[in-house]
Amino acid sequence: MKKKIVCMLLAGGQGSRLGILTSNMAKPAVPFGGKYRIIDFPLSNCVNSDIDTVGVLTQYRPLALNAYLGTGQHWDLDRSNGGVFVLPPYMTEKSGRWYSGTANAIWQNREFIDQYDPDYVLILSGDHIYKMDYTKMLKYHVAHEAAATIAVLKVPMEEAHRFGIMNTDAEGNIVSFEEKPKNPKSNNASMGIYIFNWKLLRDYMERDDNDPSSENDFGKNIIPSMLNAGEKMVAYPFEGYWKDVGTIQSLWEANMDLLGKEPILDLNDPAWRIYTRNPVMPPHYTDANASITNSLVTEGCVVRGTVQNTVLFCGAKVGAEAQVLDSVIFPNAVIGNNCSVKKAIIGENAVIGDNVQIGVPLREGETVDNRLTGDIALIGIDVKVPAGTVIPSGAVVTAETLDHFINGGAEA
Repeated sequence: MKKKIVCMLLAGGQGSRLGILTSNMAKPAVPFGGKYRIIDFPLSNCVNSDIDTVGVLTQYRPLALNAYLGTGQHWDLDRSNGGVFVLPPYMTEKSGRWYSGTANAIWQNREFIDQYDPDYVLILSGDHIYKMDYTKMLKYHVAHEAAATIAVLKVPMEEAHRFGIMNTDAEGNIVSFEEKPKNPKSNNASMGIYIFNWKLLRDYMERDDNDPSSENDFGKNIIPSMLNAGEKMVAYPFEGYWKDVGTIQSLWEANMDLLGKEPILDLNDPAWRIYTRNPVMPPHYTDANASITNSLVTEGCVVRGTVQNTVLFCGAKVGAEAQVLDSVIFPNAVIGNNCSVKKAIIGENAVIGDNVQIGVPLREGETVDNRLTGDIALIGIDVKVPAGTVIPSGAVVTAETLDHFINGGAEA
């Protein structure tokens, strides 16, 4: 079946700058962020961008990566028409060789791409940490009627010499390319993310493969050849987090970027989920002022306040200076800032506003119907409790009874 676009993910790198971390595995298989591996990010970007056919090109120590990817079901890529495919170098009846460069890796797998007869091919590196909507990049490519579109990120000028630099004109057309220049002319760093018109790229790769002097590399050979031939090539400006985790320092920095009250890279974004072979939610997070004692805290939780003798289900959030004691907080419930929650069960997806008190002693003469709850306060599923509300012990709060508590009363 014909596809509009097919993704080819280059995941065969040795990653020698990561030292002993890659002694037994390819760089994209290196763990990251508590429960992920580096390759989860480009794969998740594909899924979130509705790209359902991905070829993963492996070479160096592929066993761990192959076992991790499996059938692709954990990334929703186990499709009857498409899916994720591991593509190692292979022998034919005439020849066979290791991938000699990034372009050669794609060229050796041209038959895989050809079977889908795509209009476009997206080429990615498997060793970058970022979140990116490739659909927007493809629309940009089509709108500019480009032969190739290369994603670029503005970097500090003093760091530009570390990257491949795309020099552009006022319209964003690429006029020259410099690989790690000593004196860069701009700071448009290539992110190693390319969209090509497939049939045109195929022609260039075939000529490149027949050139014995070529290194068969996109940056060193294919892109310069296309520029020299006058092909229209445009730079796609990306704004957001992107990290090449090719060194121990950068890998450490990227993990540190996950920490803090406002992490630079948000793994807890339901609008752009990072898929993984491990359970589907990110690791729980506690900030510098949090305190957790004698409690169960599961994946995806965010704790900024105090939690004692409490069970937090996946995705629960506890705000700054909040106190949650002797309670059960169901999945994805949110406890606001400066709340007090004592001996309560908070229903799934409930939202407790700031400065809410739950489980306070009954006032003199105040009664609640606690035949089912005893002295346990119960907040129902999806209930949104406004800021400043006071809810007594044993009370049952539903969408229908919420107004009564907001007005300061209690159930009769």
